[in-house]
Order: sequence, then structure tokens, then C-alpha cells
Amino acid sequence: MQLEKPQVIHLFHHLPMNVGSAHSPVEYLTMRVEKVYISTLTCCGQSVRKLMVHEQSPRWLKKGLLAAVAVCILVPVTYNIIPALLQDIIYTYRLSMPFFVDLSRPADLSLNHTINMYLTSEEGISLGVWHTVPEGRWKEAQGKDLMWYQNTLNDGSPIFIYLHGNTGTRAAPHRVGVAKLLSALGYHVVVPDYRGFGDSTGEPTESGLTTDALYVYNWVKARSGDSLVVIWGHSLGTGVSCNTAVKLLEQGVVFDGVILEGTFSGVLHPIPFNIFIWYYWTFPGIKNLFSFLTEEKKVVFPTEQNVKKMKSPILFLHSEDDHLVPIQTAREIYEFAAKAQSKDRVKFVTFDGSLGYQHNSLYRDPKLPGIIREFVKSL
Repeated sequence: MQLEKPQVIHLFHHLPMNVGSAHSPVEYLTMRVEKVYISTLTCCGQSVRKLMVHEQSPRWLKKGLLAAVAVCILVPVTYNIIPALLQDIIYTYRLSMPFFVDLSRPADLSLNHTINMYLTSEEGISLGVWHTVPEGRWKEAQGKDLMWYQNTLNDGSPIFIYLHGNTGTRAAPHRVGVAKLLSALGYHVVVPDYRGFGDSTGEPTESGLTTDALYVYNWVKARSGDSLVVIWGHSLGTGVSCNTAVKLLEQGVVFDGVILEGTFSGVLHPIPFNIFIWYYWTFPGIKNLFSFLTEEKKVVFPTEQNVKKMKSPILFLHSEDDHLVPIQTAREIYEFAAKAQSKDRVKFVTFDGSLGYQHNSLYRDPKLPGIIREFVKSL
């Protein structure tokens, strides 16, 4: 086999030191390609015809080179500059999902005895929070300011901190439904959006959500006097509630009572994906899309381990037709909790699957107000 010496055109010898502003270096380089010779390969007396490209490189080559340069420039810019820019825009104007719901106006959702406020759980983290007073005070609440609402927390009425589930905001219909239910029973209701949810700033993580819940609880306790403070966690909120309960136990503090609705476990049934993936794919979350793809953000919420340590009375609520968390999961966690305390202090209430409540609609059950009232009386 004989390979003839190829003729090579050294293109860079033709590239001037100072390319004019009319053409980029890549454009100039592709325009200078006048002839490209492919050597003749001689093998067994046969030759492959000599090929040549005349005048100018194909258009696709020019576009390909330009695209490569663009990618090399845009990827670092996107990674380092655009995320910060989007964050500033989003948090300045407090965009939230769903659109067209103004979280600063709970009265638009018939919560006309509710005030919106923002609490700082740690530096750089602002939490949007609603406080709804007992329904019996709705007339008195009209036109009142934040200080009036805060002072009502020590009026002796039980206070519920509602830690909601994954995705959405405190304005979701079933969350508004729970707030109305508890208010009708004569209780205060404090409903925060965790970091990254609604109009709250920051990125949702397990530790971050736990920090937010701890802060809200301590904020309420500092203003509640001798009033009962009960935690109601739903779905994701059950994991946050139990994490928070264990953190407080380390400080010698015990929740007055805990309600766990739609309880799940990240240990008994490991979650095969990041449950906060919605944050990275919705508009506000695109700022961290690249870090989401490259970093491991492990979410555990070891609820069954936490309930073994908890000292608070616990009420489990679960629908038999829950399509997101099988009722057997809740039963397993309940057994752990009941064994650690007693079945007098840990209750498990189920709702018939034929009622169609599934994961989010237990608040519609006509028996639920009586169940909640009895639980509060037992505390």
C-alpha cells in the first residue's frame, strides 16, 4: 500500500493578524478555504480519484463552526450570568405559580379574616405566610393590621400551623379548604409557603424546609402565650413536621399535638427522583437547572425513624383510595409511632375509598371537624 504525500494548505498562514470588523475569525477562515486536496490512495494498482473542493467551503461547514463558537460562549454565560438575572427579576416581582393568584390578597379566596405577611427564616430567605383568625372574629378583623393579628395569637384559642404538601402554594384549593375548616372550628391557622414555594424566596431542600418550619413554630410560640400550638402536616408536610419535631426534641421542646395526613416515608419506600424537580423546571426554578443536573440533592424524610422519637400525641389521617401514598405505608408508620408511645396517644383514622377523597380532599369529609375537635380536646 502506497500513500502519496498530501498537499496541505496551511490556512493559518493566510489569516491576518488583525481581522477586519466585517468578518469574524471563523468566517474569514472558512472563506479562505479555496482548495482542499485529498491525497490519492494507491492500493493494488488501483487509485481513488483525487477529490477537490473549489472556491469556498460548503455552507453547512461555516454554520457548524459558528454554532460551535456560539455554544462555547453561551454555555458559560448561561451558567454564570442568566441564573442570577432571572432570580433578581423573579424575586423582585414575586412571580408565583399558579399565575393570576395574588398571594398578598387572601381575601380574594374568601379568606377575608386573613392577613398576608413575610417572615425571614434565615438570611436571604423570605417566607410568604397567611394567618387566619377564628371565624368568630371575622368582622372584628376587617381592616386590622399585622400587629393586631399577632396579638390575637394569645387569645387562648388553639393555633394550627399547617405545613402543606409538595408543589403549588398556600392558595391551592385544598389548602384554603383546610384553613377555612380550622377557622370555622374556632382555631387560628398559620400557613407558610416553604422556601422556593409560592412567593417565598430560596431553593427547596429538606434541611431548608425544616429550618423554615422551625422558624415559623418559634415565631408563633413567642406570641401565643399559653395557647395550644398544633402542627398539621400534609403529604410532604408530614416529613417536614416530623423532622421539625425531632429537632425541637433536641432542645427539650415537644409539640402540643401533631396531625399527619397522607403520611409518606422516604426510607421505607425510597423516592427514586428529586421530589423538588418541579422547582428546577418551572420558570422560577430554571435558575438552578444546571446545578440540578450535575449535583446530587438527596431527599430522605425518615418519618418512620422520627416517629419512634416523638413524644407528642399524633393523629394519622389517611384515605383508603390515596393514589399517591398507599394506605399501607401510613399504617406501617403508625405502628412504629404507636409502639414507641401508646395507642392512646397515637390514633389512626381512615376514610372509605368510595368517598373519592384520594390524596388531597379529606377536608371535605363531614366527620372531619368532629375528629379534629376531639383530638384538640384530648391535648
